[in-house]
Parts: sequence; structure tokens; C-alpha cells
Amino acid sequence: MASLVKKIIRGRPYYYARVCKRVDGKPKIVSQTYLGRADKIIEKLRAAPAPGQPLEAVVREFGASAALLTLARRLQLVEHIDRHLPKRGSGPSVGTYLLAAVLNRCLAPGSKASLARWFDSTALRRLLPLRSNQLTSQRFWDHMHRVPVPALPAIERDIVAAMTREFRLDLGHVLFDATNFFTYINSFNQRSQLAQRGHSKEGRRSLRIIGVALLVTADFRLPLLHRTYPGNRPDAPTFQSLAADLARRYRELAAGTETVTLVFDKGNNSRPNLDWVERSPFHFIGSLVPTQHPHLLAVPADQMRSLEDDGLAGVRSYRTESKVFGVQRTVLVTWNQALFDAQCRTLLREIAKRRQHLRALQWQLRRWREGKIRGGRKPSLAGTRKKVDGWLRARHMRDLVAVQVREVDGLPKVNYRFQRRAWEQLQRTLLGKTLLFTDQAGWSDAELVRGYRAQHHVESAFRQLKDSNCIAIRPQYHWTDQKIAVHVFCCVLALMLCGLLQRELSRHGVQDSIPALLDALSRIREVDVLYPAREEGGEPVLRTTLSQMTDEQRTMYEVLGLEKHAIRPLDAAP
Repeated sequence: MASLVKKIIRGRPYYYARVCKRVDGKPKIVSQTYLGRADKIIEKLRAAPAPGQPLEAVVREFGASAALLTLARRLQLVEHIDRHLPKRGSGPSVGTYLLAAVLNRCLAPGSKASLARWFDSTALRRLLPLRSNQLTSQRFWDHMHRVPVPALPAIERDIVAAMTREFRLDLGHVLFDATNFFTYINSFNQRSQLAQRGHSKEGRRSLRIIGVALLVTADFRLPLLHRTYPGNRPDAPTFQSLAADLARRYRELAAGTETVTLVFDKGNNSRPNLDWVERSPFHFIGSLVPTQHPHLLAVPADQMRSLEDDGLAGVRSYRTESKVFGVQRTVLVTWNQALFDAQCRTLLREIAKRRQHLRALQWQLRRWREGKIRGGRKPSLAGTRKKVDGWLRARHMRDLVAVQVREVDGLPKVNYRFQRRAWEQLQRTLLGKTLLFTDQAGWSDAELVRGYRAQHHVESAFRQLKDSNCIAIRPQYHWTDQKIAVHVFCCVLALMLCGLLQRELSRHGVQDSIPALLDALSRIREVDVLYPAREEGGEPVLRTTLSQMTDEQRTMYEVLGLEKHAIRPLDAAP
């Protein structure tokens, strides 16, 4: 019988192939062959010629799914879910099903009916204790149904606590905002109270919408808390309804953090909300509606100081004290050259559109007056005014474009002019300015500006949740509140994994957007190559390897420790 024997010679291991046989009833070594050190053996085996022409090859996605799975295991995602939602009987757990859904939202968001096909195209088919026939839409929905909505906050709490410990997050700044997502839920479906008609922030007024509130870190927009709410609820009442949850999450996360500063935008301003912030353990930075504070907008540029020496080129500030909802606060009036230029370009473009519409209307009415248009319905004064009002409905347009519509010889006549003085006044007072208020009186102007600018992280998180190629809350194929809530929960977990991926790679010098990072990782493929049997009647030989990697892909592969998920060619041989 042949065996492999290791011998330690001068502190180094060497391997021998030894054959033993029974001689006169006793075991005896009949041959011993020196093989060498382990690395030399592997090198020789890998250099061995392939056993003939390949029969076929199967290519599967490896890099992105292995990377996200690594992060999910560091978070113990499945374990936290299963602890709250234990399942009797055999088969994959609820946590395993939800993890499959989370990874699918990250890499190829689609319907649950397409989940099995996607799963089979990735290395997850061998990395997760799941088979594709267990991922039918019905079985997945059955496991989604096992997740009660009241359990979601507790599961999220445990996962967030694990994330802050494992990845040592900076919780000095946290950002809150809310938005809504349109759905295609039927208008006559009465089973959902979350999907309502309201002010769609994407302009889809004819569709029902759901609201999602997020509390994220300024450190790569990692979600700390989320809630799903009816889409017709405005931002300020949403903030108020989540006050207790925000305070509770603060107490859970604040250990080891000296202060936590909550950043929110002007849409959340109301007296009850600011009263709660005053009583809460949070410090805060918020923004004011500029037009409600004309005395602050009137501060001239020569009273503002430049923040260029603080690393904020093109930014000027004016600091004062003012009452905000009855409480004396530190207020910072800021002017940003880049914002000023962008707002000017946007307004001038919109003005040009209105002037073009008005010129075309003037020309059409002139042709009616000259008798060059005879057929059709004659323009009316009321209809013309209604059309003009529609064009001027956008912000600032009525102030910047003066239009007169009157009747002359039985037909409407339109005159318009650009209000240059109003434009100059707007440039002096409003454009480029942001009004901040805070209880952090000890912070410098530059610290307050940077603190508020972090708000773009939560806005970026919402943009990511609306990206149809990655995470993508919509389109969602659910129409009951429980399924909608679980679906949003999976999307928020997907946002968490993608944010952690970006953060880990950024710390090692790989800087890029989430879609770009996932695309680069997804192009690391796992290739199964099947060769003919070495001898007649034998089994075919399977070799598994990875596709060729770029320098960037190799760096990501090593940084994320993906080698532990890869199959080496020798491991695949029968």
C-alpha cells in the first residue's frame, strides 16, 4: 500500500512516497522514493502536460460574488438573521435565502424567477449551501413570508453592531435623509398601505410610491438604520416619527465615540423636530430654507471671509447668531463659487427654453393675425394664458421673465422681456448661498461646511438604491406591505455590502465607484475545463482555474483574500 511520508531534516519538511507490503505476515517497506519539498511537488504537478485536448469548458463569475460573500461572512449576516428567525426542519435557512437575494441585488438585480439562473452562473453554487432547484420563486417567497416586519429592526440592529465592531467605523458624523421610490403596483390593489400616491421626487405622479428613510455614516455611506413608510408622508413628519428609533440607535452605537453629530437637510425642519433634536443626545448640523431668512441672504460678499486657506477653494462664509424656531443658534451663511456658477447656468438654460417657447408662440399668433392660418381652432385668451402659466411655473421664472398676454383684434397677443434687475438681485442674494445652523458653536467655519457637505453621502446612497444595474429597489415585484418591507431590507443590506467593499478597497489604494469595482471583480472568472480520461475506461479529468487578471484585479483579489474561495487546479482533479 502506497503512502505519503513527511520527514523533518534539519528543521525542514521533505516528502517521500513509501510502499509497504506484508512479508512473512509482517508489514515491511519495500520501496521509498524521494519527492522533495511540498512547493516543489506542487510546482512539478502544475507543470505536467494537460491530459489531451479539452472536451469542454464552463465559465462562471467568481470575483464579485466571492468578495461580497467574504464581507457577509465577516458580518455574520446569516447567523444574525437565523438567530431571530430559526427554522424547523431541513433545507437552507431563512438567512441563507436572504443572503442569496442580497448578493443578487448587488450583482444582477432582477425578479425572483431569475434568481436560480443567475445563481448557477456564479461561483456561489459551490460556496453557498444552496442548490438552484431550491431557488424557485415560490420557495423564495415562502421564506420571505417567514420574516415578520417587527423583526427587521432587531436584525438590523445586530448586523449594524457587528459592522461597527468588525470594521471600526467612524461614527462621529451620521447623516439622515428620506426619499421615495415609484412602483408599478396596481391602483386598485388595496393590500398595500405603503404604496400611496404623493409627491414623487422623480416626477412619476401617475404611479404609487413608497418612502424609505436612511441613517448612514459619512464613512462610505454605510446604512445604520432604515425604515420603510407610506409614500405620501412628507419628510418632516417622517423625521418626527423616527425620533425614538434614532435616539435608540445612537445609544447602541455611541459607545467609544465622544460625540455624534447628526446632519440633515432643510426638508426635515419643523418645530417638533428641532425640539426633539434639542432634547436628543445628538449634536447637529442642518440647513435653512434661504427665502425664509432674507436678512441673512442680504449679507454682502465683502462681509464674508474666504475659506481658501482652510482647503475650501471658492468658498466664503459669514458667521452670526440667530433665532431658529425660537432657539438661539450658530448660523453660517456660505457662498460657493462652483454652486453659484452651476445655478446660473441652470437658470439661464431654463430662461432660454421659455424665451424660445414664447418666440414660437408669438410667431404662431402673428400668422393667425395675418390670416396665414385659417383652419383649426382659433387661439383664445384663456388658453394662451394657461399655456404661458405652465411655462413660468418653475422656480424663479415668473420673477425673471415678465410676460404680458392681452387681446388685440380678437386674438391674444404676447409680449415678454427678461428682467435683468431681478436677475442681478438674485445673483447678489440667493445664488450660490447655503444657510447652515448648528449647536456645534465650537466648530470652525470650515468644519461646519465639511460636516454639512457630508450630506451628499446619503444622497449618493439613494442614487445607488435607484441604480437599475446595481442594488435597485425598483422595479420590485411585490405588492403586500410585508414583502415590500423585506425587499427594501435586502436592498439596504446590499448597499451595506457594496459600501464595505468600496471602503476596504479604498483603504488599499483602489479608488473607484461601486459599479466600476463590481464590474472589475465580476470579470475575474472561474473556468472549469474538462479533459478526456488519462486511460481507457477512466474518469474524465476536471481542472479549475481563474481567468487572467489585470494588475488592479490582482490587487483586489489579494486585498480581499479571495484565494480562500478559489479552487486550485490540483483540487479539482478526481
